[in-house]
Amino acid sequence: MLRLYLVLLLTLIGFTTARAQSLEKAREDSLIEALLARMTLEEKLGQLTLYNGGLAQTGPVVMTADPDAVRRGRVGAVMNLFGAEATCALQRQAVEESRLGIPLLFALDVIHGFRTIFPVPLAEAATFDPQLAEQTARVAALEASAAGLHWTFAPMVDIARDARWGRIVEGSGEDPYLGSLMAAARVRGFQGKDLREPSTIMACAKHFVAYGGAEGGRDYNTVDLSERTLREVYLPPFEAAVRAGALSVMSAFNEIGGIPASADRRLLTDVLRGEWGFEGLVVSDYTAIWELLFHGIAADSAEAGRKALVAGVDMDMVSGIYVHKLAEEVRSGRLPEAVVDEAVRRVLRVKYRLGLFEDPYRYCRDPERERRLLLAAEHRRLAREVATKAIVLLKNEGNLLPLADTLRTLAVIGALATDSASVLGPWAATGRPGEAVTILEGLRAALPQTRVLYAPGYPEAPPGGFQEIVATALSPDTSRFAEAVAVAAQADVVLLVLGEHRELSGEAASRASVALPGAQEALARRILATGKPVVVVLMNGRPLAIPYLAEAAPAILETWFLGSEMGNAVADVLLGRASPGGRLPVSFPRATGQEPLYYNHKPTGRPPRAEEKYTSKYLDVHWSPLYPFGYGLTYTTFAYRNLRLSSSRLGLQDTLRLTVEVTNTGTRAGEEVVQLYVRDEAASVTRPVRELKGFQRVALAPGETKTVTFELPVEALRFWGLENRWVVEPGWFTLQVGPSSAEGLEARFEVLAQSTIRSR
Repeated sequence: MLRLYLVLLLTLIGFTTARAQSLEKAREDSLIEALLARMTLEEKLGQLTLYNGGLAQTGPVVMTADPDAVRRGRVGAVMNLFGAEATCALQRQAVEESRLGIPLLFALDVIHGFRTIFPVPLAEAATFDPQLAEQTARVAALEASAAGLHWTFAPMVDIARDARWGRIVEGSGEDPYLGSLMAAARVRGFQGKDLREPSTIMACAKHFVAYGGAEGGRDYNTVDLSERTLREVYLPPFEAAVRAGALSVMSAFNEIGGIPASADRRLLTDVLRGEWGFEGLVVSDYTAIWELLFHGIAADSAEAGRKALVAGVDMDMVSGIYVHKLAEEVRSGRLPEAVVDEAVRRVLRVKYRLGLFEDPYRYCRDPERERRLLLAAEHRRLAREVATKAIVLLKNEGNLLPLADTLRTLAVIGALATDSASVLGPWAATGRPGEAVTILEGLRAALPQTRVLYAPGYPEAPPGGFQEIVATALSPDTSRFAEAVAVAAQADVVLLVLGEHRELSGEAASRASVALPGAQEALARRILATGKPVVVVLMNGRPLAIPYLAEAAPAILETWFLGSEMGNAVADVLLGRASPGGRLPVSFPRATGQEPLYYNHKPTGRPPRAEEKYTSKYLDVHWSPLYPFGYGLTYTTFAYRNLRLSSSRLGLQDTLRLTVEVTNTGTRAGEEVVQLYVRDEAASVTRPVRELKGFQRVALAPGETKTVTFELPVEALRFWGLENRWVVEPGWFTLQVGPSSAEGLEARFEVLAQSTIRSR
């Protein structure tokens, strides 16, 4: 009887929920249609227009709003304007002084924190911990929403396989599985469970799509790839973001196969909206619609705007083409007004779902909340925790690390050790260098009894602009070497901080060489020649080619750009107060010429063999990465044994259960990232040599053993088949479970039948 009662109760709850959702949808549709019926064509186009608030920009400003544009209903959203008082003031113009009173959207690139800055996304991906990524996005949303913002242009979910591309720093690396999990986590963190809650902000998955596949690793460059690669590598993180509820998507700068992304109706409408059911708005990237002229597919800006809108770009970022040019396109009959109306519906829909029609000031009415939340102590504590877990230990010869806190003298060498701007990384929103902890500051605070000496070694960043900073960072200047060697000679241990100024990473920061910039390797050779124990601390936003350091330096830490608490986190790990917990989300090359480099590459008919000339390899360097995807050491060691499968033969609807025992064989506690890879041994199309299909972080005390369990649905083995649809084919598969993509225990299983997998 109780069971029947529970069934009836759950049925009633489900019916009530469905009815409430239906009523809410009816209210939403009613408001949107009523507004649409009252709007002039110019007001409609105004809703499709996003203007720069003037505080920052990432490209040329083609057109700007006139001072009275908001009151005249010619603006739908504003970017780069924030602060509770500033956003409320402009919102009043839109709501109380315009004819229809439609509220504005306020947006900013909140990429890895708002005022409290967390590790850059590539570093955060190194944690292999989506739950942490969700937490940092949640905190970013708390702070940004308190400053009047409704919308962030994040997460960036581009897969990046080429370290030369500067924006690799903004994403989760080279793997679509890891990238998909991190994308969904960040969307959940930004948007929460209810977008009407004023502590949430709307997420924007960007850049749709394949922006990270730019030829030569050169930003904004063309992309040319197969439909199979698009479906299997570049689209999955976007689909994951949409499935997680992302209410906006940003179209990319690049073209694919001759069609610029911001004019690609097949991708923006057929795939995004048709296949995935996306209901939100698509916004162009900065001036991307205007740039259709330079791609050569539009004769003038009106044609560019028409093509973008028809393709499915609902909102024009900055260029002003929609609001200034498309009214005449509609009146001349070249653009159906129904296309404009549908885009307006999408913009109004997200404003409704953010609760802005109910209360336009819900995000900005409490300046005290803004003061209380920005850079709150609990936010800094989370930033420190995530930063320690993002640090990757690449080498630790002779267990040089962790350092003893009884050191008498420590030499810190490298200008990046005192660079408070670079610790924040690119796209640091409103983070302030003066509020960030540098590596030198963190070490001095952690070692009050130690004499901590410092020498820059290479030129420090000047106070000038971008060009001056880059020129300095790339300078071959060796004039500070003698000072650095003298400081090193006085120390028990030398900490050598090498890498990139933040201006060498990020947008418009592609590099033809991913070696250490300037004279840094020459400095490293001089310092290592002193014979002192040297710990290299890398600070960078991309994989670096460091073969000399990998051979000569006894210890290497990859610390990326870790944000507000970088110095404290680095000190925690160096001194063993926290164990390095990161694993590489990207492959590190031996030389720039290996790029693009990624673990899940396709096999060739002539696999590389050192002893045979006519195989796929280089003559001057080994073909393998210097450090593989998934790699990372800790201050202890782990052993794997007893890999067991629930079955060696499975049907299409089955799920494989596998277990492996992992033991901490060292003397310190630590966390292992247990990774599961699969290889399809033979298929109708070529398959990658291995693909990540699961991972788990496992904490183990010294001597402790845990059994780690993975559930692998057969559907997860799908690929884009010969008939341009998802399939799972029968045959044998090899599993690999271990600490990285390059090693592990193996087992085989067989799938017995074939089926087409419907799109989810």
